[in-house]
Amino acid sequence: MTETTSQRPSGPFREGDRVQLTGPKGRLHTVTLREDGELHTHQGVLRHRDLIGLPDGSVAANSSGHEYLALRPLLRDFAMSMPRGAAIVYPKDAAQIVMQADIFPGAVVVEAGVGSGALSLSLLRAIGPAGRLVSFERREDFAQVARGNVETFFGETPGTWDVVVGDLAESLPAEFPAGTVDRVVLDMLAPWECVDVVADALTPGGVVLCYVATATQLSRVAEYIRSTGLFTDPEASETMVRGWHVEGLAVRPDHRMVAHTGFLLTARRLAPGAVPPQVKRRASKSSYGDADVEAWTPGAVGDREITDKNLRKRAREAAKAAEGARLAAGSRESAPPTE
Repeated sequence: MTETTSQRPSGPFREGDRVQLTGPKGRLHTVTLREDGELHTHQGVLRHRDLIGLPDGSVAANSSGHEYLALRPLLRDFAMSMPRGAAIVYPKDAAQIVMQADIFPGAVVVEAGVGSGALSLSLLRAIGPAGRLVSFERREDFAQVARGNVETFFGETPGTWDVVVGDLAESLPAEFPAGTVDRVVLDMLAPWECVDVVADALTPGGVVLCYVATATQLSRVAEYIRSTGLFTDPEASETMVRGWHVEGLAVRPDHRMVAHTGFLLTARRLAPGAVPPQVKRRASKSSYGDADVEAWTPGAVGDREITDKNLRKRAREAAKAAEGARLAAGSRESAPPTE
C-alpha cells in the first residue's frame, strides 16, 4: 500500500475529491467535486468550483446564500453513504471486528464475502502497508461495486488487496497453503459450510470471526465449530450503540438508536493434535432437522435481494466515484509541495 492509500487525504479540496456537505438543517449531501459540477437543492445551487481550493472544514454559500459546511468524509461517513450492492457491515460492527479478530499491521487476512466493500476498508487500514487482505465474493457484480468503493476511498486500488470471485470453500486452498492465514472473517449466510477449509488455512492461534444476522445462524455455527475439535470454545456478542443529545442542561439519550445489526462469534485455531480442557456445560439440543435448515434460507432470515437493474446502477455510481478519486490522486501527485 502506498503512502497515498495509507493516509486520509488532507489539504485544499481538489477536483475528484469526495466531499460531505452539511446544509442549514443538518442534511448531508456527499458529492465528488468536478470543475463544472453543481449541487442542486430546493434552496439553490452550490457550484463545485466554489469549494475547489478551499481547506477542509470550510463553509461555502450557494446561490441563495444558504451556507454549507464542507468536510472530507471520515471512514464511517463514507461507508454509510457509498453505493451498495449488498448490505454493508455497519461501522459499529466493523470496529468490533477489527478489535475482536485482532487485525494487526502486517497480518494476512481472508474476508468472505466482500459485499459492498465497507468492511474491506477497515481491514485494509488495520493491516497497514505490510499486510495482505484477500476478499472472496461469489458474485462478480458485488465485487465490482466493492472495487469501485475501495478505489474511491483510497484514491487507488491498494496493492495489499486482492478480490477473488468464487466460492471460499473451493478457492481458499488454491490461494493459501495450509497454516499461512492469520485471521479469517466470514460474513455469509452459512459460515459453517466453510469452517473446515478455514481451519486448514489458519495458523495455530489464528482467529476465525463469523458475522451472522440471526440467532439460529449463531447457534448452528457455534455448535459446528465446537464439533470440529479444532478451535477454542467460541465466544459470541452483539454491539448496540445509543447516541446522546447534549445541549446545555438538556442531556438525554437519543430517541432512536442503532440496535441489533448482527452477532459476532470468534474462536481460535488450536495446534494440531491439541485437546483443550473439557468445558462443563448443561446438555443442549445440538442436532438439526430439515425444518431447522429451512429456517436458515435467505428468505427466512430476511436476506434482501437487490434487483439486477438497481445493482447495475450502483456499479456505475461506484465506478464514477472511483474515476473521480483517481483524478484527485493525480492532482495531489502533480501539485507543488506546500510549506
